[in-house]
Amino acid sequence: MANHSATQKDVRQAAKRRERNKYYGKTTRNAIRDLKKAGTEDAAKKLPEVISMIDKLAKKGIIHKNKAANMKSKLTKKKVAGK
Repeated sequence: MANHSATQKDVRQAAKRRERNKYYGKTTRNAIRDLKKAGTEDAAKKLPEVISMIDKLAKKGIIHKNKAANMKSKLTKKKVAGK
């Protein structure tokens, strides 16, 4: 465990950020899963919301921007093709 008060604070802050990032990532993964299971009309409504969630993860640095682009591309192709 850290000995300096500033380092102890940093450990506490990192734990908070880690929990928050895990929550955002899990919520987005669940939204992607629901989008993949959704029907065509329902998916058309949900797609912009899920893309927005993915963009927010990339903006906050939770996922890499290229990973976000790949995820959005795959989802868009899948839902546009109606598969």
